[in-house]
Formats: sequence, structure tokens, C-alpha cells
Amino acid sequence: MAPENERKPGIGMGQEKRKTKFIMVQGTMSNAGKSLVVAGLCRLFKQDGFRVAPFKSQNMALNSYITAEGLEMGRAQVMQAEAAGTEPSVYMNPILLKPTSHVGSQVIVNGRARGNMPAKEYFEYKKELIPDILAAVEHLSEEYEIIVIEGAGSPAEINLKDHDIVNMGMAELVDAPVLLVGDIDRGGVFAQLYGTLELLEPKERSRVKGLIINKFRGDRSILDPGIEMIEQKAGVPVVGVLPYMDIRLDDEDSLSERLENRGAGMIDIAVIRLPYISNFTDFNVFDAHPRAGVRYVTRVRDLGDPDILILPGSKSTVQDMRWLKERGLDAAILRYAGQGGIVFGICGGFQMLGERIADPAAAETGGEIRGLGLLPVETELEPEKVMGQTEGHFPRVQGALAGLSGLSYRGYEIHMGKTRIREAGEAAQGAAKEKTAEFTEGETGISSGNVYGTYIHGIFDAPEVAGKLLNILAERKGMSPDAEGGEDYGTFKERQYDRLADMLRQHMDMDRIREML
Repeated sequence: MAPENERKPGIGMGQEKRKTKFIMVQGTMSNAGKSLVVAGLCRLFKQDGFRVAPFKSQNMALNSYITAEGLEMGRAQVMQAEAAGTEPSVYMNPILLKPTSHVGSQVIVNGRARGNMPAKEYFEYKKELIPDILAAVEHLSEEYEIIVIEGAGSPAEINLKDHDIVNMGMAELVDAPVLLVGDIDRGGVFAQLYGTLELLEPKERSRVKGLIINKFRGDRSILDPGIEMIEQKAGVPVVGVLPYMDIRLDDEDSLSERLENRGAGMIDIAVIRLPYISNFTDFNVFDAHPRAGVRYVTRVRDLGDPDILILPGSKSTVQDMRWLKERGLDAAILRYAGQGGIVFGICGGFQMLGERIADPAAAETGGEIRGLGLLPVETELEPEKVMGQTEGHFPRVQGALAGLSGLSYRGYEIHMGKTRIREAGEAAQGAAKEKTAEFTEGETGISSGNVYGTYIHGIFDAPEVAGKLLNILAERKGMSPDAEGGEDYGTFKERQYDRLADMLRQHMDMDRIREML
């Protein structure tokens, strides 16, 4: 697509009042690659001089973000907004569902929680949210020339179609052409694409203007007979065959391949993979550091002796604490800490490091449970969520991470509970006996010995923080510090977005996609 001063007719020209153009990316299944294709299109259109925004009407994910206005949205749309070179806004993701159990989720509309709902109740309720979806689209249309919409799951989920607000139902609301993405890496890509099209209603099928085969490895010419046949049978052109690429960007949900990573780097970072793990994007920053390796651990035998052990965020803290005990991971964490290991808890992980977690109002799932007792704190969950961006400086940090003292950090808070330090006389048996100190400002985190807890997500994103932490860990194991400190994470992500756009330019028929617009 040409830059603003050389645009082709039909897009943003010929009318005093510009009409926003839409294009939608749907998939044959979850994790087919929709999020990255949307991000790539956002970056590509940005490079071509257009004001572009991502959009997803309804997102189900445990990775979320707090905007500058203190509102909550899905992390995938934040990543796509970065690719588009624009500020994230809840209008890009008006409905966010955060699972709290196998059959229910917290429902967040326009950045604010409306409570927990069982799946069946939400299924009946969601059509009432169409005005919110349309209002969000209208708001974005006032500012952006192109909106790239992401679907969810598959449009062929025939049991859900009557109440669809995120796939073909969304495409119809804004009259958007659709690109359908299939995942060849899982096998059966032609059956995926053809079967999906066959399950669509004729008016839905007519919206599909192009097919994309994603995650291809090998000789492209081998696919040609299959492409010719699928185009004949489906009557829809294949507009792209995208190669399998190692693109490291913020993932949407727990289907992320990152969580299957069991490789360790020279500096071994072990993260407990909780059943309701949230905001594991906190650790993506280490992708920019070639000496660091992040492993996600679910069993005691896999824990080993990492350089740092992290308890991440959780959307269901009491349940996840119970899971730790059932797996014996609580005892393994205590042994590791007792041997001088560094334990770091973020948000729900911070709460688990304390003496007690109580949920009297059933803000998540209700109940009460003893924590690990590594920090002399207790937490009571409350229905009202604490949300906001924050920044500050590490005070005089004690223990192994003393080298962080004085460094600045930026991040965001998003949690349901309040955590208080227990008085000396209240401390239960097994509670931390080390001197307790402030770790992050504003009562957002404390430390005791080599145990550190904070409510701040994104705490490692500042390059000097991640670099200093890795140098501390390197020196503890007898390695020389890295003088360069790795690549700045922001620069690293920008390079990933550009790689993604370059891939789409090379392997997709962008002329046809421009015609769709």
C-alpha cells in the first residue's frame, strides 16, 4: 500500500469525511496464528503511512494490561497496538474474559470488571454487549483509517454461532472481508480450511476473500497441487503461505508455545506454571538476552536448582496455592529458599509467598488457605480490583538482589486483594525470620532475606532492571557479567514487528488484500 501522499484510489480518498476500512483475520482453530497475522498487517499498514488500529470484540485470556486511563484490556491487542505504532486503548478490546474456573470467567467490559459469570449465563448475556462493541468500533473509526480485526477460536463452532459476536457475527456488524488462517504445522491444513468453509452459511462463506496457510516448513512448491485443488473446491484464493518463524512477541493465552519451553540458558530462570497463570508476558523481556533461559515448571522433579525461582501472577490464587500443595511444589519451594535460593513472587505469586490468603467475598472462587510463609504478610481478596500504571525506584534492597537498589522501574498493578504486613506477634510458625524491608514503593512489595514479592507487572521490562538482575545471577554462579546487558526490550520488539511485516510482504499477495480493502 502506498504512503499517504501516493495512496491508491478507494482508500481514504475522494470524500471529505474519510470512511474507515476493515479487514478481519479468522482462524480454523485457536492458536492458528491470527494474533501475529493481525500484528503483521498492523505494522505493514503503518509502514505504508496509514493510521491503523487492531480490534478484537471479545478476548478470553489471562494475560492482560492496564492502560494509561487505568482500564484493563487483553495483552494481545496491546502487542498489536505496539505493532501499529499507537497507544493501547480498551476500545481495541471492549470485552475481556478472564477464566476463574473450568466453567466460568470474570467478565470485563470497557476495561472494568462486571463480575464473574458461569459460561452458560455469559452465553445468554453477551448479545447485550453488542452496543458496547459498536461504540468501540465507532470511537476507533474517528481516529483510524484501517482497523484490522481478529476473530477468536473458529467461525465453524456451530454450537456457538447463534450468539456469535467475535467471528462472522462481528464481520457482519462492520461489513468486513475475512482472511481465514489455517495451521499446517498441526497437520491437515486443507481439511481445516475446507471443513471450516463447508460449515459456514452461504452469506458467511461469501465474506471469506482469502485463505492463508500458516507455519509452513519446507519447499513451497510441494504445496502447489493442494493449493490448486483447495482453490477449485472452495472457490477462494490462497493469498499467503507463511513460513514457520520464531517471532517472540507477547502471547494471547495459555496455548502459548512459550509455556512448553523446557530449555535452560546459561542463566536458568524457573517459573512455576500455575493452572491459572496470568501475565506470563512479564518474562518475555528475557527473550532479548541471549544468556537467559526461562523454563515453566509443573513438577517437583523438573525444578532442579535454578538461579532464580519465580511465582507468577494467578487469576485464581487460592486454587493455585492448593495446587502447589497437592503437587508437593510448596515443600520444594521452601527447600530451595532454605538453601539460599532467590524466590521472586509477582502479584498472585506475591500473595502465595505470605502466611495466608483469604477470599471471604468470593472475589475469585472463595475460601481460605495458608501460604508458603516466606514473607510475613497476609492477603484478603476483595471484589473491587486495584488497577493502574505505576513507576518508582527500588529502595535499599537487601539480600542477593541488593544491586537493584536505586534503579527505576515502570509497570502496572492489577489485583483483587490487599496485602498487609503481619505484626511481629502475629507471625505464624515458619514465617520469614529475616528482617522485612520495602522492595517496591507505595506498599506494593516487600522482601525478606532472598525472598522478594511485588504487585507490579512488567517489573523487569526496563532494560537496566533486566540487565542488572541477570548480571547479579551470573556473578552468583561464577560467570562474568555481561558488559552490554543484552538488547533493549523495546528495540527487540520493534525488530520483531518489522520482521513480521517483512514476512507478510514477501509471502502474501498484498495486492489482493488491498483490493479487499
